[in-house]
Amino acid sequence: MQASLTPNDDDVLLVVDVQNDFCPGGALAVPRGDEVVPVINNLAERFKHVVLTQDWHPAGHASFASSHPGRNPMETITVAYGDQVLWPDHCVQERAGAEFHRDLSIPHAELILRKGYNHDIDSYSAFFENDRRTATGLAGYLHERGLARVFLAGLAFDFCVRFSAEDAVNAGFSAIVLEDACRAIDLDGSADATRAGLEALGVRRLETSKAI
Repeated sequence: MQASLTPNDDDVLLVVDVQNDFCPGGALAVPRGDEVVPVINNLAERFKHVVLTQDWHPAGHASFASSHPGRNPMETITVAYGDQVLWPDHCVQERAGAEFHRDLSIPHAELILRKGYNHDIDSYSAFFENDRRTATGLAGYLHERGLARVFLAGLAFDFCVRFSAEDAVNAGFSAIVLEDACRAIDLDGSADATRAGLEALGVRRLETSKAI
């Protein structure tokens, strides 16, 4: 019989980008992305500490295909910091697509961290922008509060959740991805690549019904 997931006081749940544009009907919908909402709501009730991230792009962001004439969404280009997937315009500041899903209910969340607001740099990770140098400040916040173990849920498993989990480990935290509380884009096999990459770093993947 499986024991229930019971977090400790030094654990934090990091809820990644559960926003309208990443859910069905949104500009960059993750397949079945809205299915994570009730799972995350129930999960969050077990955690004393919860942090939410929110993609928060200015109009005309450099990661949008529309900012590169002749380019199409899902193409990859090379920019100053390396490869960049070009996305449909999504999660634009102050627009409905950037809002959290209406059914996401975590009133005790202690921090909302906005990322991707630098016009020229995309930001998948909750810890670093994609130039891999510009920190968001989340690591310092968690360390200062004595939080040692990061549980991750949200969208998308193979991009923002993956990068956040990898960076959590590199910042000195233990990281656990709750895979049934995530959904993947799965671009060119990116979901399987994510599982392999997380395993190589020692990041555990669990179901929310299993013990930690």
